[in-house]
Amino acid sequence: MTHLFNSASEEETLRLGRELGRTIKPPLAVLLYGELGAGKTVLARGIAEGLEVFDPALVRSPTFTLVNEYPSKSGVIYHIDLYRLETERDFSSIGLDELLGKDAVVMVEWPEKLKVLPPIRTEIYLEKGQDPGSRTIRIDTRRSGR
Repeated sequence: MTHLFNSASEEETLRLGRELGRTIKPPLAVLLYGELGAGKTVLARGIAEGLEVFDPALVRSPTFTLVNEYPSKSGVIYHIDLYRLETERDFSSIGLDELLGKDAVVMVEWPEKLKVLPPIRTEIYLEKGQDPGSRTIRIDTRRSGR
């Protein structure tokens, strides 16, 4: 199933994430596609808020930490950034297979680096619009691997 949204601002992207977060249940991989600055982390923050993360201020890009964990009423939410990872060793060093196998919501930025996609996933594509802050957001729900 595919849904298309237009967001005119960061706040609208955050609000969409909150709405989405209220509807999803673990286990689920949320794959966030988009160029740098497309709003992946903003949407991830909204999803975490919708899942009732205990401290929304903790939700930020895991570019340098690679994996962030956020306690929530729905259980632990994992937020992974694959941007800096290149080799199989890099992926195994963060326990990627184990994280994707958890009964949890696992948000992944830069999922195009994955060799195999999780079977239960939602793919979200963010694209910058013409106006500053505007985005086109496509959400695809999938149930099978690549």
